[in-house]
Amino acid sequence: MKKIAFITDNGTTISQHFGRAPYYKVITVEDQQVKSEEIREKMGHKNFASQHDDHQHDPNQPHGMDDASKNKHFLMAEAIQDCDVLLCGGMGLGARKHMEESGIQVIMTDIVKIEEALAQWLSGNIQDRSERAH
Repeated sequence: MKKIAFITDNGTTISQHFGRAPYYKVITVEDQQVKSEEIREKMGHKNFASQHDDHQHDPNQPHGMDDASKNKHFLMAEAIQDCDVLLCGGMGLGARKHMEESGIQVIMTDIVKIEEALAQWLSGNIQDRSERAH
């Protein structure tokens, strides 16, 4: 059994921006068949907007790689800790690194519809478009 999380704004399409999307659509698959689907709330920019970061950003460190960002990314990952894979349209390099450190494989895709991306993932034909990182 595998659980695949899709970053989404509406439950049907894959969001292009991981940090801004409000939801995960989690699909449980067993023997190539969908067993369940659910929408989970995702923490994101709107949750952290009121927080005042008192840390000093290291200019020699890429954006999203500092400890404050790492903590935010881990908070975003909590809702999908039981998932094996996360499909998204794009995300920052720090978010990707921290998701993978949480044990979640990240696949960035240019496929828009969740249903189509799931079919490609199930067939083993989905390609990670890592150039979509920002």
